[in-house]
Amino acid sequence: MEDSFNTHLGKRLRMRRLSLGLTQTKVANAINVTFQQIQKYEKGTNGVSSSRLMQLANFLKVPITYFYEDFPGYKADSELDSSTTDLNYSFLVKTFSKLSESEKTKVLQILRNAGNLKETG
Repeated sequence: MEDSFNTHLGKRLRMRRLSLGLTQTKVANAINVTFQQIQKYEKGTNGVSSSRLMQLANFLKVPITYFYEDFPGYKADSELDSSTTDLNYSFLVKTFSKLSESEKTKVLQILRNAGNLKETG
């Protein structure tokens, strides 16, 4: 299971890195490793320690749970509570990253405004 998780995490890392248009070198420099180490993470050759996982999540601006999504046997909090709406985080990230800066600003403003709305009867 460990090897399959390393491969899964590596694919998620690569997908996020590419969706942000980042090189392996840029990610490596941000977390203080070599680009070869990022290659090994992405191939699943090397596992990622918890502290490195936190660094990657922070740099790539995703929650740590992003790396566990879609892994067999992993249940997110939203899956444990059937009343919670199921969102495809990866789809949202990819879609948002393709927007222009002005479009991103507008979407964020809409979300802020929606947060101020109150449910009615």
